[in-house]
Amino acid sequence: MKDIIITDSVKYIGANDKTIDLFESQYVVPKGISYNSYLIKDEKNVVMDTIDRRKTEEWIKKLEEELKGEKVDYLVVSHMEPDHAFNIGLLSSKYPEMKIVGNEKTFTFINQFFDIENLEERKVVVKEADTLNIGKHTLQFFMAPMVHWPEVMVTYEQTEKILFSADGFGKFGALDVDEDWLCEARRYYFNIVGKYGAPVQSLLKKASGLDIKMICPLHGPILKENLGYYIEKYNIWSSYIPEEEGVFIAYASIYGNTKQAVEYIAKVLEEKGAKKVVLADLTREDMAEAVEDAFRYDKVIFAASSYNAGVFPPMEQFLHLLQGKNYQNRKVGIIENGSWAPSAGKYMKNILEQMKDLKICDPLVTIKSRMNDTSKKELEDLANVILEK
Repeated sequence: MKDIIITDSVKYIGANDKTIDLFESQYVVPKGISYNSYLIKDEKNVVMDTIDRRKTEEWIKKLEEELKGEKVDYLVVSHMEPDHAFNIGLLSSKYPEMKIVGNEKTFTFINQFFDIENLEERKVVVKEADTLNIGKHTLQFFMAPMVHWPEVMVTYEQTEKILFSADGFGKFGALDVDEDWLCEARRYYFNIVGKYGAPVQSLLKKASGLDIKMICPLHGPILKENLGYYIEKYNIWSSYIPEEEGVFIAYASIYGNTKQAVEYIAKVLEEKGAKKVVLADLTREDMAEAVEDAFRYDKVIFAASSYNAGVFPPMEQFLHLLQGKNYQNRKVGIIENGSWAPSAGKYMKNILEQMKDLKICDPLVTIKSRMNDTSKKELEDLANVILEK
């Protein structure tokens, strides 16, 4: 990986991980992940977060190369999740005079994860808008609780106008991967941070009062240009406003008959002028990407087979994932299939009705085993209602 240049005094000491199969043991990351950590060199040397245990050796080597024999004076802990905080204990042992900067909740978690010698004498507890001068640089701290843990805070460096944004503005993918920021940042946001839209809105409000020239997240690329674009995306996502006009169809089919119905309504929607129609087979495709698309588009159709007097499990899992991510403010349709006692529709509707500001469209389409002329007409009617302004 080429050296990542931030500024003359702010050094990148993070690492790419391309051997990981599942981030947080649940999200597929075919292009890896980056664990970002930074060193600010000044009269006092400050490390901005550590990294995951998987890359400890590489991280320590980079840190020592940048220090050139100097010591670490402060460690700022933005977030205590182990992919960022695992090496707090190691760094504290290596530099016994190093102060640790965090808020009250940070140190609650540090005591749960680590036994750090003389922690009471070493900790620097900061509150909202407190500052720490380290020479030419001044760090200012802003609390960001539940973005996406309760102890999260961000740090604004006042001289070079850098926002160290914790998990905010993060993205899946290693830093040497050439790909657009948007898709993997969206998948990252909705699956990891998405439940906490209100706290993100609160943080964006704080950030709007800062003169930010660069954003340094804990995952993904350092953002240096067109920052308004990234901030606006976060504003849309955290407001639960649909990002695009289109119909996302999530389906769970056992033997293919539900899939045929979905393909039929997709064709009808396109013929009727739908701007975009996207299908996802929940039995085979990445569930996290399906969550991303459900938030991306303004209209969603859920289609599933009946199963054990309920709904086929992949659809049940998907609906509960959306519910857990605070899914809301969309127009939705429901298609069920059942051979003798269709139950999927009622089951799906019951879960959806527990979510906020969802407009559930009539008709709820019932297919008995396979499409016929009657169910085709109902699918066409549902397409008309979904596309109504």
